[in-house]
Amino acid sequence: MITKEYTYRLDTIETVAKRLLQSFNSKVILFNGEMGAGKTTLIKSLLKVMGSDDAVTSPTFSIVNEYSTYKGIVYHFDFYRIEDEEEAHNFGVEDYFESNNLLFIEWSERVASLLPKDVCIVDISINSPKERTLKLTINTHNLTENTHAIS
Repeated sequence: MITKEYTYRLDTIETVAKRLLQSFNSKVILFNGEMGAGKTTLIKSLLKVMGSDDAVTSPTFSIVNEYSTYKGIVYHFDFYRIEDEEEAHNFGVEDYFESNNLLFIEWSERVASLLPKDVCIVDISINSPKERTLKLTINTHNLTENTHAIS
């Protein structure tokens, strides 16, 4: 595993988003952090850097939102409101995991046993009201000579 750490403020979040996109080596990205840590805000910046003009909102009630980017479709999940893994299974989450699309997932611990093995993990910690620390964990077993960053 490789871990990278970034401290950022809201006015530098796009710089961090660009660095993250260059580092991702999986199509499934898990975003962890307490309520209000800025998971959706970071995802919004990632999508903006990827050229999406879509209005990015938290999929808390819809469970999944779909966005168009220059890299294709990105699915953004928020599993905060699901009752159990069976609910995610019933709406076909495995089909999304098997797709070639990029998946951004919030509250992934609620579907832990359904997740694929190859994921990148973004942990966000609150330092102050305007500053966050982000830790990116990359699974090195995904790395090969032919692995290219998602940018």
